[in-house]
Amino acid sequence: MISWHQVRVSYNGSFTVGPIDLDVAGGEWVALIGPNGAGKSTLLRTAVGRVPHDGEVRLASSLSRPGIDIAWMPQRPNLPDEMTVVDYALLGRTPHIGFLQSEGTADLAATQAALERLELVQLSHRRLRTLSGGEAQRVVLARALAQESPVLLLDEPTSSLDMGHAVEVLELIDSLRHDRGLTVVTAIHDLTLAERFADRLLLMSGGRAVIEGPGAVVLTPENILAHYGQGVEVIDHAGRPTVIPSRGTQDDIPNPSN
Repeated sequence: MISWHQVRVSYNGSFTVGPIDLDVAGGEWVALIGPNGAGKSTLLRTAVGRVPHDGEVRLASSLSRPGIDIAWMPQRPNLPDEMTVVDYALLGRTPHIGFLQSEGTADLAATQAALERLELVQLSHRRLRTLSGGEAQRVVLARALAQESPVLLLDEPTSSLDMGHAVEVLELIDSLRHDRGLTVVTAIHDLTLAERFADRLLLMSGGRAVIEGPGAVVLTPENILAHYGQGVEVIDHAGRPTVIPSRGTQDDIPNPSN
């Protein structure tokens, strides 16, 4: 459904991301994982024209059309203080509205459906400045869902959510994926959540693709140690890899008085 072919991003004449080749099938969920600065967000932004790049991003057999074919949820969206929740979500319909035209019945219905799926109807007329971080995160997702695009790109969709709401949002995305046949690509820091929800993981490090495959293949102790360092470890939980923070034993912690 969406493919990156030899995509490279350069700053000041030197390549910092790429070359990346990634093919995501229709209805598949691929999670981009890796340490800070790995290039996950940059790779997603190439698909929506936010970052100049070499190579091509293609949707099915044609070049992608951001806003029509691809819905985009950035990690740090611009949220105008005085805009209401419903008006912000309705912005997702902008690519479908003709020049000098106003929103129609279909646009209002798609926006309402997105708000309902994310349990935001009761907040519809709240100003964005009054929302908590978690509420704002769901509103941004509602705008992306209102676009009704076949491809959904999400940059850290759970970053402002507590664990319970993070799981709820990912379960909602998964439900919509199956209901609508959506293709989903997410950049996400929580490796265990990535493994639980995505069909396939792509581990990036230093702007390069290191390894891709199911969680059991990608989330090995060797890969985690090599790219995340000593602060995390992988344990087996019910036959699936689970990544947890770790620290040394008391004997391993330096005594400041020494």
